[in-house]
Amino acid sequence: MDQSASNLRGIALMVAAMALFAVEDMFLKIAAADLPVGMVIFVAGAFGAPVFVLMARTEGRRTFTRAALHPAALARNGGEMAATFAYINALAVVPLSTVSAVLQALPLAVTLGAALFLRETVGWRRWLAIAVGFGGVMVVIRPGFDGFRPEALWVLVTVAGLALRDLATRAIPRDCSSAQVSAWGLLSVALLGLLMMIPGGAVMPEPVQAATLFGAVIFGTVGYWLVVSASRTGEVAVVAPFRYTRLVFAIAIGWGVFAETPDAPMLLGAAMIIGSGLYALARERARKRALSLQGGSV
Repeated sequence: MDQSASNLRGIALMVAAMALFAVEDMFLKIAAADLPVGMVIFVAGAFGAPVFVLMARTEGRRTFTRAALHPAALARNGGEMAATFAYINALAVVPLSTVSAVLQALPLAVTLGAALFLRETVGWRRWLAIAVGFGGVMVVIRPGFDGFRPEALWVLVTVAGLALRDLATRAIPRDCSSAQVSAWGLLSVALLGLLMMIPGGAVMPEPVQAATLFGAVIFGTVGYWLVVSASRTGEVAVVAPFRYTRLVFAIAIGWGVFAETPDAPMLLGAAMIIGSGLYALARERARKRALSLQGGSV
């Protein structure tokens, strides 16, 4: 298969994954409205973790190893737990399109964190893109103006937690596989949900509620698998921008299922976030190409 065909297949897989993630969010939003947050978190972790435990086993690796206690792995798990807790709380009370729009700022948050804490070089153009992107976040949640919902701040906590997770992942020893790292994160999420359920006790979900939880697990797991497949099929720089299609699917589901109608500020803010994210990605691609050319000339 030539590179152009591989890229097209990778794009198709990425778009399909984003559609499945949007459907997963729909099920989580429905479940979080009726069930304790701790139960939703526990199910998300407890049913997702075995998939990656089995994947690690097929690689000939054990899940419970000393590497799981590496400081970077523990930091990643902490970010995963904080992000999941905040995300489920946000989905329960904030419009799906708003949650998805703010979540698109994650790549910019990772770039910001890498510059501040990992001392990675970030040029003025990407700094400008970060500023515009987070300006878009402010337009979406509009603090201090009519329409501001304090609950939307949960999404910012989600972005911060996911940024910590992604940055910490870079410091995890290379001999740890993706399946192991994913299993550790989801097991941590399951532990958080279990601890949250202890004070009030477990609640037996009704059949419809159980179906929504099951749907979230299935769509989320398949979506994750498609993302991995997309990244391995096409060039990352070509495939990655199509992650933003998740917002399109979220807006469509929000309108069709939850009767949400995004207003002008939300759409403007989302455009600022996505535009700045695409620009930052293009600048990073150009930087890597320049470095590659310099290395080739030495």
